[in-house]
Amino acid sequence: MMDDPLAAGIVDAFIEAGLSVFGPKKNAAIIESSKAYAKELMKKYNIPTAAYETFDDYEKALDYIKKSSHPLVIKADGLALGKGVIICNNLSESETALKEMMLKKKFGKSGGTVVIEEFLTWPEVTVLSFCDGKTVVPMVSSQDHKRAYDNDIGLNTGGMGTFSPSKYYTSEIAKECNETIFKPTIDALIKENRPFTGIIYFGLMLTENGLKVIEYNSRFGDPETQVVLPRLDTDLFTIFKACVDKTLDQIEIKWKDSAACCVVAASGGYPQSYKKGYEITGLDELESENGLYVFHAGTKLSEGKCVTDGGRVLGITGIGENLDAAIKKAYDGVAKVRFKDMHYRKDIGRK
Repeated sequence: MMDDPLAAGIVDAFIEAGLSVFGPKKNAAIIESSKAYAKELMKKYNIPTAAYETFDDYEKALDYIKKSSHPLVIKADGLALGKGVIICNNLSESETALKEMMLKKKFGKSGGTVVIEEFLTWPEVTVLSFCDGKTVVPMVSSQDHKRAYDNDIGLNTGGMGTFSPSKYYTSEIAKECNETIFKPTIDALIKENRPFTGIIYFGLMLTENGLKVIEYNSRFGDPETQVVLPRLDTDLFTIFKACVDKTLDQIEIKWKDSAACCVVAASGGYPQSYKKGYEITGLDELESENGLYVFHAGTKLSEGKCVTDGGRVLGITGIGENLDAAIKKAYDGVAKVRFKDMHYRKDIGRK
């Protein structure tokens, strides 16, 4: 499910109608729909996260950033389609971000409250997890590439590509995450009378001072899901049903011994202004390729042709016996696709 319907209570509506549904109720989905709430939850239950302050008053936020060292991360409290997080390298950038969010309402009501937190510079890892309200089962790890251009420069985007597994996410790190982050988060939500059923996305930073939670999402992440689910070796519906029935601890979830890489083909100009409606060619060449998946994101059919209709147009995922093979498979697929002003990073999977 997408974030907006979850935050609006679509799961609650299904349950009230007597229907089975996989996903968190509105009061649990708040861990994504309010970054301020998520940070307060982590602070209350000693779940490691970056130091932060929350503001709903522009002048107080402005005074805070003037007294703070940079870089800083400024986040819109609410949902903003993955674009409400701004890394500010200096005071001028912080002032601009605050004005855009709090005064100019770039993200609408989502930016009425902001979270300002310390900037961490160590490897990021994403771990999606299945939850049934009392049990949490982590999936295989992945790493996203948020910046628009190679070598992690340019504006933050919703994700320009991803790969799985992460070389940083060792068995020791996984054990520590489960003990200090995953299970404590589920237990905290139970104590807050917000039991979580569905998918929790744990955005993690492996810092020199230990593991930190960067963010929670209450759903599958994009484009991380495009490299995680192709590696799943257990029927997905079986897992969903176990989560709904609260029997997740009674099934074994298996994963393929493979690697995956997803490269996002984006519209030129993304994540800022870009044009739509360009014909996409080459997709038919990929249909017979084994170990290759094409995920449509910003596309539509127009007069019988597939055309661009968004910023992130396609996610092309390659599967291989190791990461190098998966990267090659993905880029071989990308090379066969064409549309006007098509843009993609050339270094996905290399960090």
